[in-house]
Amino acid sequence: MFENFREQFILNFIDDNRWQYLTNGLLLTLKISIFSIIIGIILGFIIAVIKYSHDNNGNCKILNFICDIYLTIIRGTPVVVQLLIIYFVIFGSTRIDKSFVAIIAFGINSGAYQAEIFRSGLNSIPRGQYEAGRSLGFSSNQTMVKIIMPQAVKNVIPALCNEFISLIKETSVSGYIALEDLTKGGDIIRSRTYSAFMPLIAVALTYLVLVMILTQIVKHLERNLRKNER
Repeated sequence: MFENFREQFILNFIDDNRWQYLTNGLLLTLKISIFSIIIGIILGFIIAVIKYSHDNNGNCKILNFICDIYLTIIRGTPVVVQLLIIYFVIFGSTRIDKSFVAIIAFGINSGAYQAEIFRSGLNSIPRGQYEAGRSLGFSSNQTMVKIIMPQAVKNVIPALCNEFISLIKETSVSGYIALEDLTKGGDIIRSRTYSAFMPLIAVALTYLVLVMILTQIVKHLERNLRKNER
C-alpha cells in the first residue's frame, strides 16, 4: 500500500515537475482573489453610501435606482455565468489577459455582496449618532466621514474577511475561461496521469488549509475588536 502511494505521489507531483501546476495555480488564485476583493470593497462601499444616503435623506434617487438594478442582476445570477458573459460577450472581440477578466468579474460579483455588508454596518449605527453630528455643526458629509463611517467600518471587518474567504473558493470556476488556477492545475495533472484521487485531494487540502488560516485570522480580529470595545 505504501509503495503504491509513493508511486502515485511521484507520478502526480514529481514527474515532469507537475507540482508546479498546483503552486502556480495557487498564486494565480490568490492574485485574482486579492485584486477582486479590492474592487469589491470600492464598489460595495460606494453603493452602500449611496443607498444609505437615499434611505435616510432621500438623496441620489437615480444612483440608488441604478444600484438596485446592479444588486438585483449580480445577486440573482450565478458567478460562473457572469464570468462567461464578461469574457465571451463583453471582451469577446478583444485580446485581453484572462486573469484581468476574472478579476473584473469576481470584483463586480463581490461588490454586490459587500455593498450589503457595508450597508448593514452603516445601519447598525444608531440614528442618534448622525443627529448628534449635525447638532455639533457638521454637514451631512462631514458627519458621515468623521462619525458614521469609522464605526461602521469597524463593525464590518469580520464580515469582509469572511467574504474574502468565500471569494477564494468562488474563483475555482476560473477554469471555465481556461485560466490555470488552483482547481484547473489539479485537473491538468489528472488529465496527464489519468489519476483523479491524488491531484484533486491535493487541491481540496490546499483550499482547506488556506481557509483555515484565514478563519484563524478572522477570529483573531474579532477578539481584538471585542477587547477594544471594552
